[in-house]
Amino acid sequence: MGRAFEYRKAAKMKRWGQMSKIFPRLGKAITLAAKEGGPDPDMNAKLRHAIQAAKAQNMPKDNIDSAIKRASGKDADTVIEVNYEGKGPHGILVFIECATDNTTRTVANVKSYFNKAGGSFVPTGSLEFMFNRKAVFEFDKTEEMDIEELELELIDAGLEKIEVDDGTVSVQADYHDYGSLSDALESLKIDVKNSSLQRFPTSPVEFDDEQMIEIEKFLDKIEEDEDVLEVYTNMA
Repeated sequence: MGRAFEYRKAAKMKRWGQMSKIFPRLGKAITLAAKEGGPDPDMNAKLRHAIQAAKAQNMPKDNIDSAIKRASGKDADTVIEVNYEGKGPHGILVFIECATDNTTRTVANVKSYFNKAGGSFVPTGSLEFMFNRKAVFEFDKTEEMDIEELELELIDAGLEKIEVDDGTVSVQADYHDYGSLSDALESLKIDVKNSSLQRFPTSPVEFDDEQMIEIEKFLDKIEEDEDVLEVYTNMA
């Protein structure tokens, strides 16, 4: 996935680990997954992995159960998914996925991050075509695992790409195949460490070190917002 992606991912996870907002953020992801595919994790792969991600961050079981219940309770419609798009410092393109119970607050906050960095919003949908949306799963490579054989096993489930980096296997498929690829990995008794829906730039752009300092500060401010779930850029 490239060193830039891994750097961004590591930096974000470090920040999340230091933030008191991580549980509310994970809770929103669980609620949205339950709303989308139902409250039974055995029948909802996205919810199953949202719960897995929460447990990996030591989120208490009561918090997880409460987040699932919110999806079918009277307040179920208060948390919705919204996306915002814009151009940041040095023309970097940014696609932001949010979960919020107050869109007025969220859009005001996100706009302020762009304005302070000299960037601008663009109409919704303007950047959609600039990113490919993929289902991504990561798990440890075991000694008995044959990557070529695994690739053949997963092709029918929608596998598009498989990579091994420092003992971690990463597999990709179109985002529509999230469920089928998840089920295939489970049938093979593979213990998935992380799963997500990600957006990859179709035309990545490289920025120099000086530009990256300003860009990183801008992205940090966005990712610190409690309503923001994911931030994607066209960074190479």
